[in-house]
Amino acid sequence: MASSTIWINNTSSGRYRFSDDHPFHPVRLELAENLLLESDALDRTRTAPPFSLEEAERIVREIHRSDYVEAVEALSADSPNMKALSIAAQYGLEADGDTPHFPGMHQAAVALSAGSIAAADAVMSGRFEHSLHLAGGLHHAFPDRASGFCIYNDAAAAISYIRSKYRARVLYIDTDVHHGDGVQWFFYTDPDVFTLSIHETGKFLFPGSGFPHERGDSSGYGACLNIAMEPYTEDDSWLDCFRQAIERTALAFRPDIIVSQHGCDAHALDPLAHIHCSMRIYREMPRMIHQLAHRYTNGKWVALGGGGYDHWRVVPRAWSLLWLEMNEDPLLSSIDSVPLGGPLPRAWPNIPLKSKPDVALPTTWLDDVASWVPMPRRAEITEKNKKNLELAMQHIG
Repeated sequence: MASSTIWINNTSSGRYRFSDDHPFHPVRLELAENLLLESDALDRTRTAPPFSLEEAERIVREIHRSDYVEAVEALSADSPNMKALSIAAQYGLEADGDTPHFPGMHQAAVALSAGSIAAADAVMSGRFEHSLHLAGGLHHAFPDRASGFCIYNDAAAAISYIRSKYRARVLYIDTDVHHGDGVQWFFYTDPDVFTLSIHETGKFLFPGSGFPHERGDSSGYGACLNIAMEPYTEDDSWLDCFRQAIERTALAFRPDIIVSQHGCDAHALDPLAHIHCSMRIYREMPRMIHQLAHRYTNGKWVALGGGGYDHWRVVPRAWSLLWLEMNEDPLLSSIDSVPLGGPLPRAWPNIPLKSKPDVALPTTWLDDVASWVPMPRRAEITEKNKKNLELAMQHIG
């Protein structure tokens, strides 16, 4: 029997928009949703009821420092006053930075957090086994500042809601190529929230953290695992390390629910990182997490979006594969059994666009890696990743 999975409407996320040329652009969501619709794999009428914006704002204010929220509100005006502009940099919201302030950003970020909390409530209440909120996953936001395109940390808000209302033990799995630093630091001393992040090593990539020695602190020591991968890591090494990490962690931690973040920027085509994986990892990682959920949490699984900056060739396919897996969609049997996963719908993309892509769009679900130039130092990179994994997991039972 197919899993019971709910799609969290992403419409409000269109307001979370820095500028037309900013890499974190909502067109990614439109293209992914359109691909699912053209594949007859999404019923938009089956969505969770909206979570109260007032309650979501209360949770946001509970986990973020009050002076920071006040700064966000002040900078959300159409024309912020000089006092607000003078403190923008202090809170990571400077106009020329990675996370520039924009009109209405407080309301947009609260609405986005409401979607992730709704996803958590849909699962924890028992109404659904799984839920997906692709607009979520803003894992870099800190209690006191914005960072890495993230204003409020919706993942932390959802986890805090789960802990407060349901007292459940949460395993947070972050597959974004950038370390899930914000979520980690929110729960660094909490023994009932285990944060696991696989990412390109912080030696070479933002945010410069996520090293094996970061294992939690105080009563939360041991409830944190960072798998730092070498630049130019390919599919086999990435998936081998991921599989070992999540299996050992789930066995030792015994979570009540899994919350996963699905940034899809570890692909070779992504412009902001140096990992050389293909679409295969975005087929396999959701499958592994899905199996883990049914083995350890009675199916309770909340999935969020995240990064991913090749809007056309990578994000739509990766996020569509995630939804297909969560639903055990019949299309997966074809994707898994035919070369390159079979063709994408000819009608995709079928949405009004201000500009057309300047690259050739993919025509199949998976990548033809046989046509890619082989990475040099493959054996050396693989061996280094194995050693990094062994070091990172020394404290996992």
